[in-house]
Amino acid sequence: QVQLVESGGGLVQAGGSLRLSCAASGRTDSSYFMGWFRQAPGKEREFVGVISRSGDRPVYADSVKGRFIISRENAKNTVYLQMNSLKAEDTAVYSCGARAVSSTLWFWGQGTQVTVSS
Repeated sequence: QVQLVESGGGLVQAGGSLRLSCAASGRTDSSYFMGWFRQAPGKEREFVGVISRSGDRPVYADSVKGRFIISRENAKNTVYLQMNSLKAEDTAVYSCGARAVSSTLWFWGQGTQVTVSS
């Protein structure tokens, strides 16, 4: 089991930046992969990006590639999402997810609201 707590959401103007943080506690082997997902009103949750414990070659959704950066600090068991050049369509509840390397089960945080005004 792993518990995830996100922070850093808020209201920002289009073109601005925000950084989200997600702190994990509990079994560290359950957070080998940590990622970000988002859900806009009336839409299904969509993948944003994911990073492994090694931190190399994070994977991003095409919609955020080149604008968002995922990083992690294993000593703090924390993953970050740096969001730049934000657009109105990035408005959503952003949730942090974690899973073990050999599992398909994702653990989720409670989510944090990001609102981009145009």
